[in-house]
Amino acid sequence: MALKNMKLTVIFIFCLFMAAYTSVQAEESGATAKQVVDKFQTELIAVMKNGKQLGYAGRYEKLYDPVSNSHDLTKIARIVIGKEWEKLSEAQQQKLVDVFVRLSVSSYAHNFKDYSGESFVFDSEEETTRGGVVVHSHLIIPDDKPVKFDYMLKEKGTSWRIINIIANGVSDLALKRSEYTTILQREGFDALIAKINEKIDNYSKL
Repeated sequence: MALKNMKLTVIFIFCLFMAAYTSVQAEESGATAKQVVDKFQTELIAVMKNGKQLGYAGRYEKLYDPVSNSHDLTKIARIVIGKEWEKLSEAQQQKLVDVFVRLSVSSYAHNFKDYSGESFVFDSEEETTRGGVVVHSHLIIPDDKPVKFDYMLKEKGTSWRIINIIANGVSDLALKRSEYTTILQREGFDALIAKINEKIDNYSKL
């Protein structure tokens, strides 16, 4: 009788665990554009608060999942090189996406390295004519001017993903596209990968 009750208890606990897990999965997969941005900003601030203790390598490790889960880095890579994407082999496309992942994470690890009371504030959000959403917010920096951030998101599967960030009117995507497309067209794929790897290496040293 005791064994039977134990089995029922185990089954009951397992069912509770699965229900909670399914609920969490549903919440994550069905996150709105604002929720995706809010979650990423919260994780970014958390890393900043421990930035000095973590060091670059620690910040990189902590930010890898938050960046990968909130950004559509495959789409970003495709947009950055435009029509040149179709000229690349499948292996080259994958290599480019992989290096863009590392570039994006290393950029955050470098630029958000310490904390002095910063906080993100949500301003508004709006739908675009092409079915996307722009989340407007700003970063409050004590004793300095706030930085305005416009996050452009598109749906990917059942959730939203960041495809571009405009900081104080400057588009990160536009800057990369201007630089990297030129390198790819003039110097070739290997030169582009080398250039991006060089930038990643510099981020880790500064």
